Amino acid sequence: MRDNRVTEILIAGGAVMGASVAFWLTRLDPGLKPLVIEPDPSYATSSTALSAAGIRSQFTNAVNVEISRFGIDFIRDFAAATGPAGGVPDLGLRENGYLFLTGTATGALTLENLAAMQRECGAATEVLDPAELRRRFPWMNVDDLTAGSFGPRDEGFFDNMGLLAGLKAAARAAGAVWITDRVTGFERDGDRVIAAQLEKGGRRQADVFVNCAGPRCAALMRSMDLDLPVEPRKRTVFFVDAPEARHPDAPLICDPLGIWCRPEHGQWLAATVPATDGPCGEDDFEPEHALWEDEVWPALYNRAEGFGAAKVLRLWAGHYAFNTLDQNAILGRNPQVPNFYHANGFSGHGLQQAPAVGRGIAEQIVHGDWRTLDLSPLGVQRVLDGQPFAEAAIV
Repeated sequence: MRDNRVTEILIAGGAVMGASVAFWLTRLDPGLKPLVIEPDPSYATSSTALSAAGIRSQFTNAVNVEISRFGIDFIRDFAAATGPAGGVPDLGLRENGYLFLTGTATGALTLENLAAMQRECGAATEVLDPAELRRRFPWMNVDDLTAGSFGPRDEGFFDNMGLLAGLKAAARAAGAVWITDRVTGFERDGDRVIAAQLEKGGRRQADVFVNCAGPRCAALMRSMDLDLPVEPRKRTVFFVDAPEARHPDAPLICDPLGIWCRPEHGQWLAATVPATDGPCGEDDFEPEHALWEDEVWPALYNRAEGFGAAKVLRLWAGHYAFNTLDQNAILGRNPQVPNFYHANGFSGHGLQQAPAVGRGIAEQIVHGDWRTLDLSPLGVQRVLDGQPFAEAAIV
C-alpha cells in the first residue's frame, strides 16, 4: 500500500459494515486512519440496529456458507478479536440454530442437497423428517411438513449493537475517525473517484473510497452516473407475547407459509415478506400493521401450540438493501472506477456477513486481492455483465 501511496481512505456509512471495514484496515495496516462518514451516531434507523441479529450457515451457495463460518468464530471470540479497546466482553451468542421447513417432496430433496454442500464447508446441518421434527420440537405442528433442515451448532442470535460498538471502538482506538455527516455523492474524474460530497462538510478528497451506505448505496452511485441494482425494501418485525408458547430454546424457524419467527427474551420476533414487496422510500419506516392479522398470526397459529392468545407488544420497520439482480452481496473493487470499493446489496444478511466482508474489503485495499476468503463470486463484474449469482435462502 505504501508503495502505491494510498494513505487516505473514506468510508461512506459507519454502521456495522463500515465499522468492520475500518476495523480490519487498521488491523492489516496499522498506519491507516480511515475516515468514516456516518449521518446518525444513534443508528436509530440503520439496518444494523433494526436487524433480527441472526447468523446461519444454511445458504444456497458455498461462498455464503464460508462467510458464515468465518463470522461465527469471530462472533464467538469477539473479545479476543477486538481486544480491550473494543470494550465488549461478549456478544451473548445463543446457538439455538435455524430451522428451514418444507412441505413438499421436492423441497425435502433440495434441503438434503443443500445440507450436503453446507457440511462440506464445515457446517453441521441436519435434515429431519417429520417424526424427528416432532421428537425435537414436540410443541410444533408437523402435519403439513415433509422435512426440515436444522443447524444444531454455529447458528443462532447475538447482540447486533454490541458487534457494531466493539468494531467501532477498536477501530477508533487504532486511529480510525468517525465524522457525523452524510455523503450525498461522489465526484469522478474519468476512471477515478476523486472526492466525496458531504451534506455539511463540503468536498472531501481521498485516495480510496468505500460504499457502505446500506439501502442508500445506489443513490450515491447515481451521482457518478453509475448504476447499482440495490433498492430499499421495508420489512416489518413484530415483537409478540404468547404466554402459552414459551419455548426459549426454539430455533429461528423459516416457515413454508412465508414467515420467520424466533424466541426473544421470553417472547417472539416474527415477520414476513409482503405479498406486494417492492422498493420503498428511503425515509419510510412506517410499520405495516395489517401484516400481523393477514399473514403472520395465521402462520404462527398453524405452526405451534399456544399462539391462539398471542399479542403484539410492539412492532417496527427496517430496510433491506435488496439486490434486485440476485439477492447476493456486491463486493470489492469496481472495475469502472478501480479506487472505489463496494460492500452493498446484502438483502438482509449483512449483519452476519460483516466480519468476513470487512476483512475481505480491507484485504483488497491493502494487499490488492482477497486473501482469507475468495469472495470473487460476489464481485462487481457479475453485476456489470448482468450475470446473476443467485442466493435463494433469503429470510
